[in-house]
Amino acid sequence: MPDNNLLVEKAALTLATAKKIVTAAEAEALKQGWPVVIAVVDDGGHLICLHRLDNTQFASVEIAIQKAKAAIAFKRPTKEWEKMLADGQQRVLNLPGVLASEGGVPLIWKDQIVGAIGVSGVKPSEDGQVARAGAGILG
Repeated sequence: MPDNNLLVEKAALTLATAKKIVTAAEAEALKQGWPVVIAVVDDGGHLICLHRLDNTQFASVEIAIQKAKAAIAFKRPTKEWEKMLADGQQRVLNLPGVLASEGGVPLIWKDQIVGAIGVSGVKPSEDGQVARAGAGILG
């Protein structure tokens, strides 16, 4: 008799969905006039899609990717680390992969974290606004 508890089914983020997430994030960035980089990673932190708007500083490419990776690695928005630092909790800087700057948001579909979006280019709060706009298409 097979053991049905050996494996679980999980959702996987597709390129088509990543493009829709990027499109929603880009729409928010353009509406606000913010030049940003938008990165979407899968649940293993691997880059699926990278989108750099015109006139965005090139440093934001790696920062957006790292924000997305931090959000998926710790299964929480990077804003949480920013809050902890603001509260004086310096120990978070010792954790590998932490990027304590708003703009990284997990992507959740049917209560499963399927990936993350990272945004960089403007103020952290504005990066976060763009990231949440992208993440919001999953409901």
